[in-house]
Amino acid sequence: MSSFSKRTLLTAMAALPATALLAPAAARADIEVNVNRGDVQPLPIAIPAFGGGQVGGDIAGVIGANLQRSGLFRPLDPASFIERDLNAAVEPRFPAWQQIKAQALVNGQVTVVGARLQVDFRLWDVFAEKQLLGLQFASSPENWRRVAHKISDAVYERLTGEKGYFDTRVVFVAETGGRGSKTKRLAIMDQDGANPSYLTDGSATIMTPRFSSNSQEITYMELRPEGSKIYLLNLETTRRESLGDFKGMVFAPRFSPDGSKVAFSVERAGNSDIFVMDLKNRATVRLTVDPAIDTSPSFSPDGGQIAFNSDRSGTPQLYIMGADGSNPRRISFGKGRYTTPVWSPTGEFIAFTKQVGGEFQIGVMKPDGTDERILTTNAFDEGPAWAPNGRVILFSRQGGGGSKLWSVDVTGRILQPMPYPGGASDPAWSPLLN
Repeated sequence: MSSFSKRTLLTAMAALPATALLAPAAARADIEVNVNRGDVQPLPIAIPAFGGGQVGGDIAGVIGANLQRSGLFRPLDPASFIERDLNAAVEPRFPAWQQIKAQALVNGQVTVVGARLQVDFRLWDVFAEKQLLGLQFASSPENWRRVAHKISDAVYERLTGEKGYFDTRVVFVAETGGRGSKTKRLAIMDQDGANPSYLTDGSATIMTPRFSSNSQEITYMELRPEGSKIYLLNLETTRRESLGDFKGMVFAPRFSPDGSKVAFSVERAGNSDIFVMDLKNRATVRLTVDPAIDTSPSFSPDGGQIAFNSDRSGTPQLYIMGADGSNPRRISFGKGRYTTPVWSPTGEFIAFTKQVGGEFQIGVMKPDGTDERILTTNAFDEGPAWAPNGRVILFSRQGGGGSKLWSVDVTGRILQPMPYPGGASDPAWSPLLN
């Protein structure tokens, strides 16, 4: 756990002098990526190895991989580069980059002195022949990947107008073993699959891990032969505590947006209801009293409402109620069974799992139930989780080799497996790290 804490903290961040800072907010780039178009063509971008040796090449490689995975950018083959050995302090020869049809260029310089890593980078509009962004990051050398993720976020935001999501972590259930003897451990990794580590020992089955808004606390369900419990785990201190003992099985925990409460379900005698606990005084309030199965609570970003699924209408459907349990109302009316609603960080959509016949789908709809869109269809897709910018959804997909993590953007165009080689399910995305 100490290695995780070490990786999550940059020792310093500083902007360059005023002459090298971000262009004025009113001046937009000639190049701009429209993230809302389903037919967007990836932007050709050149990302040569940063000066400064191997770590400079590694940083450029991570930036390129991040941007390419977003589906909005197409990093050009370094073999096509005409200008070599760029200097971050010198304007590039734009005709050389125009010739290979690069629309944007990212270059930089890495300096390592003792325990200090300094990275200067520039983002250039190649055809307008101007600088769009220039920043400097300082950290310890072992944090070079986090610096690369922060640069990726800066480039993404400058060219799309939306926050990035690369300097984040993913918590999930790591699955090993065959059917009937499967081990499900709590695991965590960088959003690009790097630095995976296990947070539990495999002696209990772990389900539905979820991040708090501070990125440093996780809640999850632990299942043992004697019953289930919901735990809180602090990633910095490694302190773990139970929410307490409940009569019946507890499951599906999720934090409120401010991290002060946890909503969860309790199953008793075949009936499930939703409860919420105040983490300061441990006071617990029951929110639903319907004889149906109510579960999978998810708070709206402002904390005022909760989405959940219930079979009170005869089949599992999506509902919304006030955060105090008031005014429950159904929002899903399409064909099929709707489960696992998750409110997007922007509040624009609710993601869900939908079963129609023998197929499972990941979809989104607006909180009033309109504009339903199906993003994926497969034999078994489930458990959507939002990136912190509300642009990308993680989920797990069952296949011949077991369960794997996949991602899809909200247009449904950019669908791809996540770069984690092992079996995995129940993903949850952290907010941007500090």
